[in-house]
Amino acid sequence: MDKLIQYLKDVRSEMAKVSWPQRNEVTGATVLVVVLSIVFSIFVYGCDKLLLFFVGLFLKTGM
Repeated sequence: MDKLIQYLKDVRSEMAKVSWPQRNEVTGATVLVVVLSIVFSIFVYGCDKLLLFFVGLFLKTGM
């Protein structure tokens, strides 16, 4: 039990040393992640549709 108590004290001590980001930094990073995820999703969707189109052309011509 003593080891657990010492561990929790050490955790509390280390957490006091952590440099936590400001709210505006977290908000900015979150917005950036959401926007980049949407952009990447649109890019992958476009590539998928383009490849599907070319495969369809290839299969219809009987090559």
